[in-house]
Amino acid sequence: MENRRVQMNRQTNLLQLEEHMYPLVDVQTPNVFRNLFPYSEVPKIAFNDRIVPHHMPDEIWITDTTFRDGQQSRAPYTTDQIVTIFDYLHRLGGPEGKIRASEFFLYSKKDRDAVEKCMERGYRFPEVTSWIRATKKDFELVRDMGMSETGILVSCSDYHIFYKMKMTRSQAMNHYLNIVKECLDIGVAVRCHLEDITRADIYGYVIPFCLELMKLRQQYGIPVKVRCCDTMGYGVNYPGAVIPRSVPGIIYGIMTHAGVPSEMIEWHGHNDFYKAVSNSTTAWLYGACGVNTSLFGIGERTGNTPLEAMVFEYAQLRGNLGGMDTHVITELAEYYEKEIGYQIPPRTPFVGKNFNVTRAGIHADGLLKNEEIYNIFDTEKFLDRPAVVAVSNTSGAAGIAHWINTHYRLTGPKQFDKNHDLITKVKDWVDQQYDEGRVTVMTDFELEAKIHEVCAELGIRL
Repeated sequence: MENRRVQMNRQTNLLQLEEHMYPLVDVQTPNVFRNLFPYSEVPKIAFNDRIVPHHMPDEIWITDTTFRDGQQSRAPYTTDQIVTIFDYLHRLGGPEGKIRASEFFLYSKKDRDAVEKCMERGYRFPEVTSWIRATKKDFELVRDMGMSETGILVSCSDYHIFYKMKMTRSQAMNHYLNIVKECLDIGVAVRCHLEDITRADIYGYVIPFCLELMKLRQQYGIPVKVRCCDTMGYGVNYPGAVIPRSVPGIIYGIMTHAGVPSEMIEWHGHNDFYKAVSNSTTAWLYGACGVNTSLFGIGERTGNTPLEAMVFEYAQLRGNLGGMDTHVITELAEYYEKEIGYQIPPRTPFVGKNFNVTRAGIHADGLLKNEEIYNIFDTEKFLDRPAVVAVSNTSGAAGIAHWINTHYRLTGPKQFDKNHDLITKVKDWVDQQYDEGRVTVMTDFELEAKIHEVCAELGIRL
């Protein structure tokens, strides 16, 4: 106790006693937290009511894994598709580079060609980075490609260390540190992907390992980053939850006890328990500058944190978009569907075909009177997607009027009131369809044809 320093905490302006050291706990048998992860039962969320403080960094940003984790669950992109998407990401990130980096595989010629072409773009952001396993062969790929930064898979739970790698904790740590040193020796910045951190021994392995990484960072004067990978989606954001499932607890421990600065901490979430977005936001709130995402959440199993979701999380937390161009999100969605052939689920927030489509008649009537009643924000302004009312048996005259006004981009005096003859005739036709047994919503093609017919009858030009 007498040898521990007293120093000023510049965040709280209070004197604090220096934390004790955290040596590696080199256990003989794996700690798999069977009390939290019984496997034959649903995982447990336990609490000890230990609360850690918010620590929102001065600057926060988004990184992208569309071309790495995003390619692990779908057909690989072509080189041209990768370069095109990379261009979109550059535009989306804006002049401040809020989409900070994008990571790539290096294993196939196609991947390496894409890396070279993206690097030739000369963009400052997103920075082109790579991902490798902790092997000498993979390290040689990074060296030969001339990468300035690479991610390295450094699995940190005993599930991986003991069962997959067949090592002890000390053996795994030494193996990882040797590869990190080889990268640093040639001037390559390192991003350590702490795989399966939400089932890892945080104080017995993760923090001791991060302490060693920070020693190397200081020794070499080269960035050594830490990515907290919630590989199985077990993380929770609840105050007072126990580690290793507590996102606030993980970020606090790595930042406070291992001395990893916020700008070197990044969160990588999966959506197995529907918590990818909330956990990523929580990582920002408690000290991580970066959150790792993929476009439309495409990734391993249930997917990653959707990039577009974190764009709007950023805006809600900061009160502005940080220069990001949200119109690009809609352009990307259209590119994926038309050029790549990927069908985005229609109810996907911000990008799905029906994300701002109202079907209920009473809601449609409210939309017609004031769009703010049933639309999340001005979706036309930010996403070029005006609020839409789908036409069905419950839409009513108000829904049909709104559909026509929106579909044909009619404004001001050109808009049709729900009592107009055009609306009445179309509604009568719609009602007849459902009286005869129809159960599906009306398609755009059907509505356009009927509206054209009625307009001709009434002498109306749209």
